[in-house]
Amino acid sequence: MLDRRDNGVCIVTLNRPRTLNAFNAELHHALPILLAELDDDVDVRAVVLTGAGNAFSSGGDRSSMGGDIDLTEKRRSFRAGRRLIENLLALHVPLIAAVNGPAVGLGATIATAADLVLMSDSAFLADTHVTVGLVAGDGGALTWPALVGLLRAKEYLLTGDRLTAQKALEFGLANRVCPADQLMTEALAMAGRIARLAPQAVQDTKQLLNQQLRVAAVAVLGQGLAAETVSQFTPEYRASRERFAARGRG
Repeated sequence: MLDRRDNGVCIVTLNRPRTLNAFNAELHHALPILLAELDDDVDVRAVVLTGAGNAFSSGGDRSSMGGDIDLTEKRRSFRAGRRLIENLLALHVPLIAAVNGPAVGLGATIATAADLVLMSDSAFLADTHVTVGLVAGDGGALTWPALVGLLRAKEYLLTGDRLTAQKALEFGLANRVCPADQLMTEALAMAGRIARLAPQAVQDTKQLLNQQLRVAAVAVLGQGLAAETVSQFTPEYRASRERFAARGRG
């Protein structure tokens, strides 16, 4: 994961391009720690989060699918998932997601938990948990209803269908759609503009707005992560793991 800071703006890059920036255990652990570090950095006024290569993030690292499920590791993953969402919501400075490519599963959750979302015109969002036999419990059930309304959230979380950048803009999951070669320029310009404003006014306004999500997270996130963990022991998820592992062997 790359981290660069300049003139009050920090750029954080999910840097596993060969896996489409999928979240393995290391990245699950590292990103919440970095967010906590940024939360303590008085010189940071805005953060831009993007992905290396052609994707924002493909979600959980499916290369780990296959083999036995380790309960200790799943409990650790539960804690890391909760810490990630809580730290995203608690970050005191505005977080801008520059969605440069597919944002899938956890990747979509992270994008929709940002304060502002700019998308490349070739990017898309999709919460595909149910398509592999998992509960959409790592934050999608928290962020999507807040942004698009309950009925639309149900449609996309219960089917795993993808949303194009233009449809995401129409539904309220994105603030702007940009040509791919202009995405970071637009994101950095927005971050720079915010960084030049009065920090207490900006940061406490963000905190007031995010309080609605933090209250909802108390009600939703623990149950969602627990249900997602349970779903990893179902025959449907096991079958999905086996199919993926077989494709890797082939």
